[in-house]
Amino acid sequence: MCVNVKRIEECQGFMPIIHVTDLSGETRTIEAEVGLTLMEAIRDAGLDDLQAICGGCCSCATCHVHVAQAWLAKLPEPESDEAELVCETESYRPNSRLSCQIELTEALDGLEVTIAPAE
Repeated sequence: MCVNVKRIEECQGFMPIIHVTDLSGETRTIEAEVGLTLMEAIRDAGLDDLQAICGGCCSCATCHVHVAQAWLAKLPEPESDEAELVCETESYRPNSRLSCQIELTEALDGLEVTIAPAE
């Protein structure tokens, strides 16, 4: 039990804030657990625009998001299978990523993404 802690995160665990813009252009701010994937966090928050049909297996590209430019350098480089899948989508951009391949960390607090249109 935490007693007399200065920061609430020390007691409860840090929860990164993620800003997600849906297909209608509305931005929602969600909290996510460290260690979840971005896809899991978006799905758990009830944003239905992200289909995530394969459940995070990196095999369908239905969890495609566009990452705000300011955040790209803070993400690890995509693996070859992710890069291949996302490049084949109609809504591909240089800032495209599969949200199932982005593990949330404290360093991603404030991350901004836009859900890509479904194919």
